[in-house]
Amino acid sequence: MVVKTAPGWARSIDRATKALSVVAGISLLFMMAVITISVLTRYLLNNPITGSDEIVQMTGVALVMLALPYATLHGAHVSVDIFDHALGRFGRMAGDVLARLLTGFVFAVLVERAWAKMLDAHEFGDTTNMLGLPVWPFYGILAAGISLCLIVYALELVLIVRGEREE
Repeated sequence: MVVKTAPGWARSIDRATKALSVVAGISLLFMMAVITISVLTRYLLNNPITGSDEIVQMTGVALVMLALPYATLHGAHVSVDIFDHALGRFGRMAGDVLARLLTGFVFAVLVERAWAKMLDAHEFGDTTNMLGLPVWPFYGILAAGISLCLIVYALELVLIVRGEREE
């Protein structure tokens, strides 16, 4: 996102997304190490690591959901601008506002569902099949990542409406 003048709260959100993206990067390094060790022990020692798939799957959830707010804030998602010239400035702004509102609604529903699943998984002690890892923290990471994305979209919406966001 390109902002003409970033207010203090926008810089705080930027710092939060950067912090989560650092944790996502650490998760990626951890996942690469687990996969490498798993492959080496499987093929060189003929002794695969039990539950390595579960570790990779759960780390993948953390990786994606912690990196998503940073990618959203910095406009790293794929976008199509085929009709930009035909729509004009107002049409582009209306499309941007509509996209943020629809995404915000969907994300709000996803956050609510992830939070409810986290509470249920914690209450009932849900764990993974092989290693018995608790599942609720990963629902919490899912809810946190989507919540921060929701805040980023709300920030973008405010900046678009105020005319402080450049394309």
